[in-house]
Parts: sequence; C-alpha cells; structure tokens
Amino acid sequence: MPTLVKLTEGAFSVVDDAFTWVPDDADLPRSDVIISLARFQAEGDRLLSEGRKVGVRIEPDQEIEALAYDLPRIAVVALAFPKFGDGRAFSSARLLRERFAYTGEVRAVGDVLVELGGHMVRCGFDAFEPADGSQPAQWAHVATRHRHVYQRAADARTPAYALRGE
Repeated sequence: MPTLVKLTEGAFSVVDDAFTWVPDDADLPRSDVIISLARFQAEGDRLLSEGRKVGVRIEPDQEIEALAYDLPRIAVVALAFPKFGDGRAFSSARLLRERFAYTGEVRAVGDVLVELGGHMVRCGFDAFEPADGSQPAQWAHVATRHRHVYQRAADARTPAYALRGE
C-alpha cells in the first residue's frame, strides 16, 4: 500500500488510507474504494447507494467535467500523474477547486514527486501518494519554500503585486 501524505489545516502528515484502488478488472471489496471514471459511470450509483465512500481516478486524457454533476457525492478525486513531466492534473485540480467548488479530497497519484509539491498545493491538491519516498517534513518545506507568489491560485495566497498595492 502506498504512503499517503495528507495536508490538513496547514500541516502535512502520513495517514492511513481508508480507500482501496480497484482496477477495472478486479472484484470490488466491501470497503471504501477508488475506481476509474468508466467504472464509476457504470457502477457508481449502486456503490453509493450501498453507503460506502467512493473515489474516482481521473487519467490525464479524461475531462474532469465528466464528474461535475456527481462531485457532491464523491469523497476523493484521484488525479493521475503517469509520468513526472505530465502536468495536466494540475489544471484538473484547479478546475475542481475553483470552477466546481469541490471540497472533498483531491489526491495526486502516480509519478508524484515532492519537487512539485508547492505547485500541487497551490492548485488545490491536499493528499499525495509520493513515488519518491518523501516524508511530510519534505512536503511542508516545498509548500512554504517561496515567501511570495506571483499569480492567484486555488490556495488563495495573495500575489506579490497585490501586496505592493498595485
């Protein structure tokens, strides 16, 4: 089971993952699950009616808008980073937080490296499955590494130009 680093009230910590990632060809356990978008579209209503928490994994080539109607019922949106240089999940996280006002967990999964932690937090991620073995202290460091930011983002930090009064 991968390590899950969670950001809660400004603090990073390792937490137990209550969710099980279930590939499309695997049987569903009786626990809370994260499933693919296709599986959610086929079986999501039934799973939610059973009273379990359901998460949905979104691949970079899938549009987050496909979940817009169901977001209030979804506990976790897991955004996949298939490789370090693929940043499409950043846009999806920001859309979830800003356009769709999603308040559930936005989790980074896949090739998740601490070097991008500051950007992930700014875009709205609050849970991370680090592929590089990084620990909460490292995530806290990269999330606060820069005193000033230069653009608005989902984290609502005030950009430097606004602090100068311009």
